[in-house]
Amino acid sequence: MKRCGSMAAGLLLLLSASATFASEQVPIPIALVELEYEDTSGEPQDQTEIHKARIQMFMRNLKEDLNSGGHFKTVEMNCGADPCSIEDTDPDELMAAAKKAGAKLMLYGGVHKVSTLIQFAKVQVADVDRDEAVMYKSMSFRGDDDRSWLRMQQFLVKQMNEELVK
Repeated sequence: MKRCGSMAAGLLLLLSASATFASEQVPIPIALVELEYEDTSGEPQDQTEIHKARIQMFMRNLKEDLNSGGHFKTVEMNCGADPCSIEDTDPDELMAAAKKAGAKLMLYGGVHKVSTLIQFAKVQVADVDRDEAVMYKSMSFRGDDDRSWLRMQQFLVKQMNEELVK
């Protein structure tokens, strides 16, 4: 009888250890295509360089937040001589580059500044194996400073965690 109790305790310990291991999630590999930017606000000052820097900051912070959250792992795509771009790269080539990089998901989209105060971001995440969108976000945000871009980026990461992590 004592032996059965020891075996049962050992079995319970083994089951609880395997349940803990099973609940650990492997990060989803995701490729990030730099967002495109369009400014039709009509402001007199040329802000092209400022907006390039904000896109780069956004992408850097997005990558850091996705990697540090434990649910995603960003992978680097290679589109040849040119950077991967929704506007300049054929969509089939983007998907092929994402697959080659080991991505299961690919994020792409753009930001459109329509006025001094209002910008719209449209971001999609595609399932690379199924070649279909699994998340689409259309977001508006106020302001054109680092803080407003950071808030939008953090909101996007929160939405991705809620919608894409099972």
